[in-house]
Amino acid sequence: MKGILCAGLFVSAFIGCAQAADLAAATAPELPPAAPSCWGGVQDFLTSSIKDCPLSYAGFTLFGNIDGGYGYSQWGVPVGQSADKPNYAIQKNSANSHWLWAPNAISTSVVGIAMQEKLFDDWTLIGVAEAGFNPHTLMLVNGPRSLADNNLKAIGYQTSGFNSSRAGQWDNSQGFIGFSNPTYGTLTFGRSNALSASALGKYDPVASVAFSQIGFSSIYSGFGVSPTTRINSALTYRLTYHHFHIAAQAQIGGYDQGNATTGQYQIQLGADFDHLSFDAVAGFARNAVALSSYSGGALPPGYDPNSILKATLSNSGGFELMARYTWGAFKFYGGYVYARSENPSDAYANGLPTIAQGIFVPPGAVTSNAYDVARVLNTVWTGVRYAALNNLDLSAGAYWETQNDYLPSSSVCTGSGSATSSGKCAGGRFSYSFLLDYKPLNRIDLYAGVMVSNVYGGVASGYLHTRNIDPTVGVRFRF
Repeated sequence: MKGILCAGLFVSAFIGCAQAADLAAATAPELPPAAPSCWGGVQDFLTSSIKDCPLSYAGFTLFGNIDGGYGYSQWGVPVGQSADKPNYAIQKNSANSHWLWAPNAISTSVVGIAMQEKLFDDWTLIGVAEAGFNPHTLMLVNGPRSLADNNLKAIGYQTSGFNSSRAGQWDNSQGFIGFSNPTYGTLTFGRSNALSASALGKYDPVASVAFSQIGFSSIYSGFGVSPTTRINSALTYRLTYHHFHIAAQAQIGGYDQGNATTGQYQIQLGADFDHLSFDAVAGFARNAVALSSYSGGALPPGYDPNSILKATLSNSGGFELMARYTWGAFKFYGGYVYARSENPSDAYANGLPTIAQGIFVPPGAVTSNAYDVARVLNTVWTGVRYAALNNLDLSAGAYWETQNDYLPSSSVCTGSGSATSSGKCAGGRFSYSFLLDYKPLNRIDLYAGVMVSNVYGGVASGYLHTRNIDPTVGVRFRF
């Protein structure tokens, strides 16, 4: 009886307090929300958001993320010292099953500084310097170097190497400066992502490196040539008007300015409404360079094998069409990329520089007739992302790429799979993937995912295996 009486008194007091609180809320002015606590301790910092608690001083902000994980590759190779990732998707040199450290699975680890300084009226001086790195080796990502490291290693005995637009520069991600105005738009100059690369991630249902075919390979955003996804000397203009946005981009200079082409141009048109977003991007690159390793083959005499690579040149271009629709906790994605490669405007028989310092293509190592018949890549994808909780996303995607038969009319394709007679025969890649991304704290992601990737037909020609499965778990810290 005494317990019941105490409980009654407690409930009465609670109701009275609640009524008093309601009355106070009705009569007192509304107070602004309390400022988040950023620097009270490690827990405060990790709980705070990057937006609320940036690492800023005098107009400069330090930012970045570190992404490390561990996983299994059904058919893979060890991670190259200068590479940013293992063979998450099936590659020609994928040889053995591996349990391995798996860096940069959902995003490339980067560190950078952003600048934002008010000038006058509504004009702002802006700039970014950002570098991507391998968190396990702490080396700057250098795609050409990762290929040269395999010059003396035959396929089956290699480390991972990629034809990447990141080439060991201190700003291998981006490094630009410019001006911004809410009415007149933004104009920047310097090392910048191509418009096609910037737009693509927004429309990828499993936006990541390890679990997305279009996130793993930049051949899609490069319209057939990976290094064109960044322009070292880009003049870029962007403008937003109500729901719509437009952009234009032009490369200034050629190989001598650290570019992978002698000229590149892109335009973009898009819109964002309450539930629907879409973008279209078109681009063209002249004398685009696709680098490759000698892979244990005969090297030209008299050259340091650490300093040379082979190159295939093309005039490449295409367009992207992408859309995203939000319905409650679901986001639905879809996209299409058309990419066409033809023989280049110039042959460069005497060789050429690469985007990596100290690495070049010697005379006789340039292929300028690979596309006597134009190669056409058609890529489609779709998928869904579900916000199961406010800090838990579940994603699934499916990706499909096809290429035409671009052999000369005098040749005929024979065989199938890895025994297909030529890499120029019709074929393609397809994959499907799943990702669970949990954020226990605002700055921490815990993730687990898998991608099943396949090659067939001409694309599989010369491969050791035609399928890879890459279950991977990891953690990402952002600041």
